[in-house]
Amino acid sequence: MSYRIGLVGKPSVGKSTFFNAATMNDVPEGAYPFTTIDPSVGEAYVRVECAAPEFGHECTPNHGYCREGTRYVPVKLVDVAGLVPGAHEGRGLGNQFLTDLNEADVLVHVVDFSGETDIEGEPTEDHDPREDIDFLENELDMWYLDVLEKGIERYRSGYHGEDGDIEVELAEQMSAFRTNEDEIKQIVLALDLELDPDAWDDEDREELAREIRKRTKPMVIAANKMDTPAAQDNYEAITSDPDYDHLTVVPVSAHAEKALKTADEGGAVEYRPGATDFEIVGDVSDEQAAGLEQIRTFVSEFEGTGVQTALETALFEEFGAKAIFPGNGSPRDNGEFLQDCFVLPEDATAEEFAYFLHSDIGEGFLHGVDARSGRQVGADTTLDHRDVLEVVTTN
Repeated sequence: MSYRIGLVGKPSVGKSTFFNAATMNDVPEGAYPFTTIDPSVGEAYVRVECAAPEFGHECTPNHGYCREGTRYVPVKLVDVAGLVPGAHEGRGLGNQFLTDLNEADVLVHVVDFSGETDIEGEPTEDHDPREDIDFLENELDMWYLDVLEKGIERYRSGYHGEDGDIEVELAEQMSAFRTNEDEIKQIVLALDLELDPDAWDDEDREELAREIRKRTKPMVIAANKMDTPAAQDNYEAITSDPDYDHLTVVPVSAHAEKALKTADEGGAVEYRPGATDFEIVGDVSDEQAAGLEQIRTFVSEFEGTGVQTALETALFEEFGAKAIFPGNGSPRDNGEFLQDCFVLPEDATAEEFAYFLHSDIGEGFLHGVDARSGRQVGADTTLDHRDVLEVVTTN
């Protein structure tokens, strides 16, 4: 399983630069709307502390790589094109944007915190980034509300008979959002609503749509261009605004990440993605050295460029995924050790992990063995982040 992180944002905020910095792909970048028309899909990486050193061995990754005890595990990053106000009504790339967006498990909303692009993505000055945050949440909420209303219509039409439950109808109508009737019912009751849509007013339906969206499309704000004074002022204002307490905001300079990775590939610096410092090891001009020192000041102050942090915060904290190593505490006869590290849902059990590895392994599952403690674990044991699990199976 490779989770998909959706990269979204209005035109010209540095979204393509973020994508290129994270994947080292080469998609067009430009300060004009719809530089990207079709969604670009690339391989990015999330960091996981490697378990191999705990066993006194070195890992041999099948996928991704390991540097200095940090495992870089591949994930899919999708640069979703077409976000403009009114997208839920078909404006801009409209329906295609929503379709592409819905394939993502978690979202990173790239926002120009410098305030140099307006709500349409055109150059301006002193634009409040809060407007960008608000309009994306509103677009998503209106999209969800439209689908919710169709589910209510199905319920009222008696599609499943007079005894149909509203949570069943809504779950079926909203199944593309990867929800289910238990979750829908839980949300309805948590909002202190009756399980009867005839008792809901417009505000109730909007609140329900918004809460379902928050549960099924978790999101992180990538506060881009934070290497500018205006962006830093906006960051302080927004992160201290209680209206935005429900969002996680990560300070980011996609430009700095791209510059460091390019310099690393060219042999000018040694840089580990996500690190808070780097070393200049090659010949650089005075101008390049000055630029690198500016980047060094930024990554030191903000604990990195923020690109890696945004991806990892989205996947592990907001979405709740966990990384699991299959294997035991000893290398194989050929020296291979902890070759794989997989990202699974937060509630994944030992048996579900076995099925994830292969259906035959799952069907023959007997028990798991925690490689650290040697303790047997049962089928319904919920796994923890960075567990090393050996699966014992008849197959």
